[in-house]
Amino acid sequence: MVKNKKLMKLNIYNTEGEVLTGLADHFVTLATEAINKNGKFSVALSGGSSPKKLYELLASTTYADQVDWEKVFFFFGDERNVPHDHKDSNYLMAKKALFEPLMISPAQIFPVETSFGPAEAAAKYWEVISAFFDDGEASFDLVLLGLGDNSHTASLFPYTPVLHDRVPGVKEVWLEDQQVWRITLNAPLINDAAQIAFLVYGAGKAEAVKHILEDDEDIELYPAQLIDSISGEVEWFLDEPAAADLENKE
Repeated sequence: MVKNKKLMKLNIYNTEGEVLTGLADHFVTLATEAINKNGKFSVALSGGSSPKKLYELLASTTYADQVDWEKVFFFFGDERNVPHDHKDSNYLMAKKALFEPLMISPAQIFPVETSFGPAEAAAKYWEVISAFFDDGEASFDLVLLGLGDNSHTASLFPYTPVLHDRVPGVKEVWLEDQQVWRITLNAPLINDAAQIAFLVYGAGKAEAVKHILEDDEDIELYPAQLIDSISGEVEWFLDEPAAADLENKE
C-alpha cells in the first residue's frame, strides 16, 4: 500500500480531457505558489504520449498566459539513451510540445546529455541537478509521472537494481527485454519533491493502478509503489476507466 495515505490524494475525472485540464490547473497553481515564494519553479517532466497532451494544453492559449514561464526550470524524470533529435527522445517531445511553442529559453531547460555513455550520462545529470540546487537538498517543486502497464514509473522498471537505491541520485537502467539503456531519477530523489503528480488515464491502466494503490507491497513487481513523498503530497490524476478496479476511490 502507499505508505503515507494521508499524503496521497486521488483526483478522478469522467474523461481524458477533464484529467488533463485538472492537472494543468494543478500545474498552474503550484507554479504560481512557488514563483511567489521562491522566485522560481522547478519541475521534472515525464515522457510518453499522455504527458505530451498535457504539455500541448499548457502551451495553448488557455494556459500560456497563466504562468510566468521565464521563471520555470525544466528537468526530466527519465530519458531514453538516444540523441536529442531521435524520435524516441523525451526531450524532443517536450521541445516540440512545450518549449518551442512557449519560446522557453535554453537556459531554463536541463536535458539529460545522452552523448555520453549511460553511466556517465547519469552521473553528469546528477551533477547538473545538484548544481541547480546549490549542492543542497535536491527537491523539485513538482515531479510529473506516468504509469506503465507493467507498473513502472519514470524508468523504474520491475526487477532492476535501481529499485533498491536508498540515496537520492540519477541512475542508468538496462532493460534486458528491450535491449536498451535508460537514465532515470531514482525513487529517493523523486520522493524528495515538494509535490508529485501521476497522470494516468485509459482502461488499459486500471490493473496497474490497482496494483500500486491497493495491492500488498512488492516493489520488484510494482515499482511505482516506491513513490511515497517524504514531506509533500502525491496526487493521482485519473479518469474513471483508469480507476475502475479500485475498491476505495476516496
